[in-house]
Amino acid sequence: MSINFVPTNQMRHLRACMVCSIIQTQTRFLREGCPNCENFLDLTGHPDTVSECTSQVFEGLIALAEPTQSWLARWQRLDGYVGGVYAIKVVGMLPDEVKQNIEDAGGRYIPRDGSADDQE
Repeated sequence: MSINFVPTNQMRHLRACMVCSIIQTQTRFLREGCPNCENFLDLTGHPDTVSECTSQVFEGLIALAEPTQSWLARWQRLDGYVGGVYAIKVVGMLPDEVKQNIEDAGGRYIPRDGSADDQE
């Protein structure tokens, strides 16, 4: 696993995953994929998929070192994910086939743009 450091001249290349909301550079999504969602998003080496499943438009930042022990991670539904920097809101819509892939993998897609109700 590489270090989670973004040089200041790369800030404009940051993107947030529309499924888990982790923030990484576009290059890192292409090179390593999403650390939480790669098994059903398959971002590694697929620039079109990175563009469809990540967004440059996001609000707020949450830095999580220990997601399993954080009340904030539970509140933001991040407690099962890896440590890192996450967006509070991610603007964008996933393609329907990606949503179906998530369901086929046994997951449940919850939009990160604030449009979903809080009922689980």
